[in-house]
Amino acid sequence: MTEQATKPASEHFDIADAERRIKAIFIGSIGNLVEWYDFYAYTAFALYFAPAFFPGNDPVVQQLNVAVVFAATFLMRPLGGWLFGYIADHFGRRISLTLSVVFMCFGSLIIALTPTFATIGFAAPVILALARVIEGLSLGGEYGASATYLSEVADPKHRGFYSSFQYVTLIGGQLTAIIVLLLLQKVFLTPEELRAWGWRIPFAIGAGLAIFAAVMRRGLHETEAFEEAKKIVKPTGSITNLLQYPRELLLVVGLTAGGTAAFYTFTTYMQTFVKLSVGLTEDQTTFVIFGTLIFATILQPIYGAISDKIGRKPLLIFFGIAGTLATVPLLMTLKETKSPFTAFILICAAWLFVAGYTSINAVVKAELFPTNVRALGVGLPYAITVSIFGGTAPAIALYFKSIGHEEWFYYYLAGVICLSLIIYSTMRDTKHASAMHRHE
Repeated sequence: MTEQATKPASEHFDIADAERRIKAIFIGSIGNLVEWYDFYAYTAFALYFAPAFFPGNDPVVQQLNVAVVFAATFLMRPLGGWLFGYIADHFGRRISLTLSVVFMCFGSLIIALTPTFATIGFAAPVILALARVIEGLSLGGEYGASATYLSEVADPKHRGFYSSFQYVTLIGGQLTAIIVLLLLQKVFLTPEELRAWGWRIPFAIGAGLAIFAAVMRRGLHETEAFEEAKKIVKPTGSITNLLQYPRELLLVVGLTAGGTAAFYTFTTYMQTFVKLSVGLTEDQTTFVIFGTLIFATILQPIYGAISDKIGRKPLLIFFGIAGTLATVPLLMTLKETKSPFTAFILICAAWLFVAGYTSINAVVKAELFPTNVRALGVGLPYAITVSIFGGTAPAIALYFKSIGHEEWFYYYLAGVICLSLIIYSTMRDTKHASAMHRHE
């Protein structure tokens, strides 16, 4: 009788615990989706709003200006990684996640309301850059706090699977931006209306969604790891404490460089690439990118679950080897094709190896650091590396294109991935040597 009475209670506890974890991951992920939707609305609608801020008749130059502003916003990401990482490690993950999405709301709202170059002259691109700086600050903090929160909330046996939803929602943010673009293109507005004023709509939507996400995040429970760490050591989240882990900091830089360059190439830059280099129409471009991002989204939890079985290191090495060898021939073949279907297949082929990085990079970084510096340790070196290698990828690609040597970017990308492969080959497998249990 005692055993029968005890068993249902145990099962009830397990179910309740699982429900609590899933709810926390869902709310944290939804906020992440909203942040990245706001961020990617910029690139999704760049073809429409670029003439409003950057006058001229050359679309390549206009897109290069848009890409430069995009890259410039990444200069704020290290500051955001430090600020929100400090808040997350000192005051808690929940408040950091809530504040970051509020910052994103302000950035989107500014873009939605900014007058054009024809109205206020050079002040227009300056205000646009300011808004993107605020969004860059927000995202610089979002990554570290979000990666830390999802990794700490997940149960140890499925940490790779659950934390992969950071990139599910990250890519989902871009998908949402494209859905809004399709609805405006095909249902509600003409191309002329989109260029005149319709491009403001997605940024207004983003500001509203950010407010909604902030309200949801206010109700998040703090992680048990953070609460336990407070009992053992006083929270600091300081750079001084972080510098006690120099090897881990360098590992984050090394394992991020190639992955972030590849990620921004096959997401942010790819829409411009298939339009200007491959020569697809705007409609074909939208549908090809939309389809490949759905494929990429599906891969994330699959690869995350695989990492829970075989470890993180094999997936990273797979990405490094395949990315080094396949990037140049893949992009060269993609440039020569005129078929939307072939372009779709080639970009999906790239995602087969890029997902080896994107699906698990957050949990790998979280597993490197103890709780008291985890958010800062994940967020700050990541933000610095993304600013150097990720945010600059579209601008570098467009610069090489503008001087007639687009293929140089292919070799650049393969080379950066190769450098990261060296790190993947020499680092420990964090699934088997994790610091998640350490609260020092």
